[in-house]
Amino acid sequence: MYRFLIFLLLMATWVVFSGQLDGAHLFMGLVSSLFVCWMSSDLLFQQRKVSLPGRIRQVLGMVGYSLFLLREIVVANLHVMRLAMLPGGLKAVEPQVFRFKTHLKTDFAKWILANSITLTPGTVTIRVRDDWFYIHAISSKVLMESGGEMERRIQNIYEPEEQG
Repeated sequence: MYRFLIFLLLMATWVVFSGQLDGAHLFMGLVSSLFVCWMSSDLLFQQRKVSLPGRIRQVLGMVGYSLFLLREIVVANLHVMRLAMLPGGLKAVEPQVFRFKTHLKTDFAKWILANSITLTPGTVTIRVRDDWFYIHAISSKVLMESGGEMERRIQNIYEPEEQG
């Protein structure tokens, strides 16, 4: 039932964004929605023990997290711009690969953290292996500023009972 609801949500989103109701567009939406449901079944449908109030709390938490992430993206953009534009800024460029162990347990929470890091300018998640994240950063300042805070906020949203 849950997969069917996700399919309907994806299909409705397709119709709204495409604005087309002809057969070709509806067929493409049908195929795309089915494909996304099939490809993301391990990610989206794994954790089904969350109650409706818990899901609502997660959705509201993600709204707050999205605002936090937007702020981090702006701050990182300004930092990377300073590195590129200011005289002597390139001297502060110290590309490095960092490795850190996450406290997140679910694949979905790790996926959100990995993508959040990659969305932040100056950083790219290279690999996630078990509990280890491998991150390439343009300077140590970029990664140190928000990485731990991102993880803590994601854990508060998706794994609140596992915090010590």
